[in-house]
Amino acid sequence: MSTYKIAILDGDGIGPEIMTEAVKILELAGERNNTKFELLRAPFGASAYFSHGQSFPEETKAICDEADAILKGPIGLSHEESKKIPVDEQPERGALLPLRRRYDTFANFRPVYLPKGIAHFSPLKPEIIGDGIDFIIIRELVGGLYFGNKETGVNAEGKRYVNESLEYDEDQIARIAKVAFETASKRKKVLHNIHKSNVLKSSVLWNEVMEEVGKDFPEVEVKHILVDAAATYLCLNPGQFDVMVMENMFGDILSDQGGGILGSLGLMPSACMGPEKAYYEPSHGSAPDIAGQGIANPYSMIGSVAMMLEMSFNMNDEARKVWHAMQSVFADGYSTPDLSRPGSDVNLISTSDFGDRVVNALSNS
Repeated sequence: MSTYKIAILDGDGIGPEIMTEAVKILELAGERNNTKFELLRAPFGASAYFSHGQSFPEETKAICDEADAILKGPIGLSHEESKKIPVDEQPERGALLPLRRRYDTFANFRPVYLPKGIAHFSPLKPEIIGDGIDFIIIRELVGGLYFGNKETGVNAEGKRYVNESLEYDEDQIARIAKVAFETASKRKKVLHNIHKSNVLKSSVLWNEVMEEVGKDFPEVEVKHILVDAAATYLCLNPGQFDVMVMENMFGDILSDQGGGILGSLGLMPSACMGPEKAYYEPSHGSAPDIAGQGIANPYSMIGSVAMMLEMSFNMNDEARKVWHAMQSVFADGYSTPDLSRPGSDVNLISTSDFGDRVVNALSNS
């Protein structure tokens, strides 16, 4: 029997609720595959700040260091509640960015996947969706504007100012390019490189390195597209995309737009891969306004488990079955209130009921 240690970071808001359902699937997958998943729970995010005085406590760092992979729930509070936390300890700055930096999780995978059977969730017209949507956004996650030098102050004229730097070197670009080309070579062999080289010097270097790395992947066709044009085409013709690669801030924005195409970020899990360790998380926020009501859909949290099974533990067949089990619940006419529009012809169920139905479907697969 194989044994793996997984750090479980419940997070904030709806995090603990949807994590409970994800753990059900993780434990069942272990039983079905003669694998033991040792779950190591640790505080993380705003809740950790209030209980431990830090958003990413030392004990959590030690548990994550020990784990083979990390499963993380969404973090963050409402704007007003966030004001109760010092700026540098607010979850995104005090926990999330340090987590990425600690494990150098430079490659973020966000699948934008909407089979025809659940296409009704999308706000796009049926003729645009066609037979469904299936592409993946690969985002560089530990460089660029988010990790560059930051300076604030008052200038000689007495005016407040801010100066933030967008920084990349060729090695950072080359390694995410390699991941993108490798991914594209396993799919449709088409890679859309998203950039803004008509304005940004960083994109000029980005494109140069992309072309250099691309020489090792002659079978992959590269299509260069400006980020603003890409945003337009995602709405008008998302079916043209298969693998998209981009720098950190572009990826942050366009992957959220991908969630909009699906109809909700609640339908978008993600994987954040580093050289030695990965963490998996929903792409959406902690939704504190609906926390504790049992109406949040755990799809993206369970989908993150599916990605973990495949990408960290090579359990590809089981991952595929988890995806199918989740989609079968929607196909059977069930959904949670947070994903359902007024007047939609679905049977509303709770967060835990959705998880239980996924468990039943997976058990029978």
